[in-house]
Amino acid sequence: MFDNVKRRTGAARVRYTMNLSNLKAPRKANENKKRVGRGMGSGMGKTSTRGHKGQGSRSGSSLMRGFEGGQMPLHRRLPKRGFTNIFKTEYEVVNLERLAGIDEKEITPDVLRQAGVVNGKNLPIKVLGHGDLSKAVTVHAHKFSKSAQEKIEKAGGKVQVL
Repeated sequence: MFDNVKRRTGAARVRYTMNLSNLKAPRKANENKKRVGRGMGSGMGKTSTRGHKGQGSRSGSSLMRGFEGGQMPLHRRLPKRGFTNIFKTEYEVVNLERLAGIDEKEITPDVLRQAGVVNGKNLPIKVLGHGDLSKAVTVHAHKFSKSAQEKIEKAGGKVQVL
């Protein structure tokens, strides 16, 4: 917004601090808004920037979103396929290789969030079996794949479903 770097020819740059003597309003901040229908001298008189005749020149004219002048709108031309289940449960997915990098005996969703393995969203966590575990850990999560459960138990750990 405010440019406090003064450019010179060449590579040299001079920095100066912002103070009341060098504050400027942003570009276009002091322009007047378009006032239509204020006479011919304004440049926006007579038809008030609406043109002559036609749908857009009439009062009360409004077109539906996506209207293309009578042509079949894009949202109707494209094929509709499939189905979106609004009751679908979204899971935060974690693989075993990511769990192996955490130095904790008990791995809970809070530990995973602090380690940056999952995002801060409060989605349920599902553990998948990609990678290997070499140490025994207790993993607390909302769901486990069969391969993940087998690998955790094979390493001497436990699976806790929340």
